Amino acid sequence: MSKNARSGKIIVNLVVLAAIVTAAILGAAFYFSTSSIHSLLTENHKLNKAISNLTNEEQIGFVTLKSRNRNEQGQVESLIRFVQTPPGKPDEIASEELFVVSGEVIHFDALIVKFSDEYVKDGKGRALYLWRRIYGESDAPADGQLIQSRGQAPERYNAITQSLRLKDQAVFWDAVWNLASDPQQLSEYGVTAVFGNAIYSKIEPDKVYLFKISPTGQIYPDVLNYE
Repeated sequence: MSKNARSGKIIVNLVVLAAIVTAAILGAAFYFSTSSIHSLLTENHKLNKAISNLTNEEQIGFVTLKSRNRNEQGQVESLIRFVQTPPGKPDEIASEELFVVSGEVIHFDALIVKFSDEYVKDGKGRALYLWRRIYGESDAPADGQLIQSRGQAPERYNAITQSLRLKDQAVFWDAVWNLASDPQQLSEYGVTAVFGNAIYSKIEPDKVYLFKISPTGQIYPDVLNYE
């Protein structure tokens, strides 16, 4: 082999070696910068504490009927006001939206995520909820209007989000939202989901439909008449 050939081969090998080293460094950096859901649920003590601090709330929002009409096709449509209240402050408003929904009976769909006694380690399980969509009695659930987008980190659970590094926040909330498709995906860590806790009720004028949640994560309505 000529001297030039040997030099060329050495240069090529050095380039390949440099590429391998660079890839290894980048791979290691990515690995250590973004945790897996496994490590977050088993090793992140700040996350565990934030989940343990979830309170047993009662009232979480309410709905009222603004108006009801028939559209050009003669179908009944209800204009409703959907309000979410901040944690522990049922008399305040965190957010509100107006939705036009077909029919008089309206469904409110939520994803309930439960953390077992073993995960929380104090003998009292915790639950969080994620509003998903609203749909009418003649609508398919898949055609419902989104209340909250999939993968989004809810403001209500800001303490949980802030317990995670920025690059880990998406990892955690993506895993939680994925429980809608596979409720047992995280069961080995003591985390399960009750998908499609759909509350439905005939929404009538002059009434307030309070949304309440039990310690076990069951959402239910409580109907009050306007004073």
